Amino acid sequence: MITSSRFTARRRGLAAACAAAALALTLAACGSPGNSSSMPGMDHGAASSVSSSPSASPAMGDMPGMDMASGNGLSDTQGGYRLTSKDATLPSGKQTAYRFTITGPDSKPVTDFALDQTKRMHFYAIRSDLTGFQHIHPTPAADGTWSADLASLAAGSWRMFASFTPDAGSGKGKDFVLSRTLTVPGNATKTPLPAATTTTEVDGYTITVEGEPMAGMAHPLTVSVSKDGKPVTDLQPYLDTYAHLTAFHEGDAAFAHLHPTTKVTGDHGGPDLSFHAELPTSGNWRLFLQFRTGGTLHTAALTLRVG
Repeated sequence: MITSSRFTARRRGLAAACAAAALALTLAACGSPGNSSSMPGMDHGAASSVSSSPSASPAMGDMPGMDMASGNGLSDTQGGYRLTSKDATLPSGKQTAYRFTITGPDSKPVTDFALDQTKRMHFYAIRSDLTGFQHIHPTPAADGTWSADLASLAAGSWRMFASFTPDAGSGKGKDFVLSRTLTVPGNATKTPLPAATTTTEVDGYTITVEGEPMAGMAHPLTVSVSKDGKPVTDLQPYLDTYAHLTAFHEGDAAFAHLHPTTKVTGDHGGPDLSFHAELPTSGNWRLFLQFRTGGTLHTAALTLRVG
């Protein structure tokens, strides 16, 4: 009986130690809010209009997050598919169109694309200093040429991303993100990237991000939305989700897309949205969160530090 009692005591002690260790790991993974920034926005404080139409990007299997099949989006070619365009420059200071084609392994224009969160093509434009973010949905022509109607572009170097899923051929069902760079002539002034923060504001809404993602590792990320100090609970569905989250890496503008795992249940989303974050490279990432309330699309931006 004495031996049995000592064994039971040891086992209970071991179980308690394991539980304490597990709790410590959980608390460490949750992260905590940090500093707030007075410089949010797509142009790091300058005005820039983002498309008011819905947009999104693919998930990885049944675990939403960055689409690993798409890589970092910094190439115009992947798996035999190529993004081609005759537009090497575009004018500054006015609305303009960027025309491009996706060709397949047979070098012919691809015209059959699957719906991805209600759209067949998602297009992003970002300047090299991560300002001027635009997320729009281009229009296809019968010959496979797409036309992306861009808002005014500031002078400088830009990268244009196309996110799509072929619905036929060798790439059927696979997610791709391809990109090309172009130049907008003029006197380009680089805007410094705002410091990393966990809070930003847009259109009267306060966005708070909790979580400390590590490079190359899947990690939970929580985004909370409030207004006038009160939790927001009227987020409307936006492309079959409550928010769209895109990230670009400082220095090379590598692309990553994340979206919430929160179930959509009508026009009363929020205040908390859960994301699976998997950012492949350490350093600063500029995050652009898009969400809809009252029929209006809002876009908030903040810098997130990834260890």
